[in-house]
Amino acid sequence: MTDAPSDLAQLGAPIGPMIRVHGGFANRLYRLDTDRGSFAVKELNLADRRSTYHVEDVFRFERAAFAAGIPMPEPVWAGQHLLVHRWVEGEKLPEAPVPAAYGFEIGEILARLHALDVDRPRGSSEDPVARDWPELAERAVATGQPWADELASQVETFLAIAHFVDTCERPGPVVLTHRDIQPWNLLVRHGRPVVLDWELSGMLDLSGELGSTALSLAKGPGFDDIEPTIFRSVLDGYVAGGGTLPPPGPSWFVYLIGGWLGFTRWNILRCLAGVEAPTGPDLALSHESAQGGLRGLPDLFNRLPQLEALLS
Repeated sequence: MTDAPSDLAQLGAPIGPMIRVHGGFANRLYRLDTDRGSFAVKELNLADRRSTYHVEDVFRFERAAFAAGIPMPEPVWAGQHLLVHRWVEGEKLPEAPVPAAYGFEIGEILARLHALDVDRPRGSSEDPVARDWPELAERAVATGQPWADELASQVETFLAIAHFVDTCERPGPVVLTHRDIQPWNLLVRHGRPVVLDWELSGMLDLSGELGSTALSLAKGPGFDDIEPTIFRSVLDGYVAGGGTLPPPGPSWFVYLIGGWLGFTRWNILRCLAGVEAPTGPDLALSHESAQGGLRGLPDLFNRLPQLEALLS
């Protein structure tokens, strides 16, 4: 833990040791049980984030969402390196299309989020799209990475993906939103969704948020079993919740593709460093994530025409 243990004293007297909960893709999560309840304590990886993290903006948005009745863990406290929420019990989503009613409710939740009256956060400081894939491939081969051959064979594809992300027109509007509603950031509690992991929340083009969310809930592990009715259920829920859909086009999927591209590159860099970092995902998980991106991103990019057909 980076913050002093005294920072957690306000949560009550511990009734057991803090337990690491493995599986986080970007930060490290612990469960702390005290005489005042159970808490999720997230240690933020600030050492090599892909963009600047404004904890005050995120926490303010979380508090507003919770006060508005968005189904989520109660935000309790935010420090420089830690985020604390009430622990919520629930079932993880399986790697399969969600029930239509679940997708519909997620759409309604997004509409409610986008309607919140919250001060907009400070400007984004995300880096421009990187074009160093040839150099990364050379380093991967030279250091004997287990996925080096896969990267070397896909360099041109990744350069094409980077060009698409850099040049795709976003029609707007830009909304303050969660930005990462994916199956691994959701729970099922009494058959209904609970939205977790708000660290990436901020401003985003609406089409990118809707496309990323709807697609992630409408498919299984790959892209061969996309359920158009589930994809549409998210959009129907958004409209029922008072939202207005943006025009169709590739912008619906550019945020998902660009986010996965940056995430894959970030994990590649962690693997090339060859050491276990003190924060963020374990090295083994970074290898798994890098290889997953190298295999999955070209497939996703090649399916863009098929994905755009979901919007018709």
